[in-house]
Amino acid sequence: MNLYSQIEADIKAAMLAKDKVRLQALRGIKKEFIEAKTAPGANGELSDDAAMKILVKMAKQRRESAQIYQEQNRADLAETELAELAVIEAYLPNLSPKRNSPKRSKRLSPKQAPPLPLRWAK
Repeated sequence: MNLYSQIEADIKAAMLAKDKVRLQALRGIKKEFIEAKTAPGANGELSDDAAMKILVKMAKQRRESAQIYQEQNRADLAETELAELAVIEAYLPNLSPKRNSPKRSKRLSPKQAPPLPLRWAK
């Protein structure tokens, strides 16, 4: 099931649960997805990669809005933004490294390392 289908199914579940905040956030996500699908130059399809980029952008917007509202002493509006942010982040992969996970950065053996020209290109 792709991300767009998952959002649609979750909208139905939020309607049945009468969860207004979740429903509002999911409808906003769906709106952004539809705009991306119907944008000039789009082929009417939305890949999961493009959907993830949209979700990252929306999460960043919510974070910044909540911060501005908190600076302006508008806790009521900040709470709404943070609640929507929590819904959006539920669909994002966990991008932060876990503190309890073992170290992942090991030195590569010469057989595992990319050839020299590729190392220099980066």
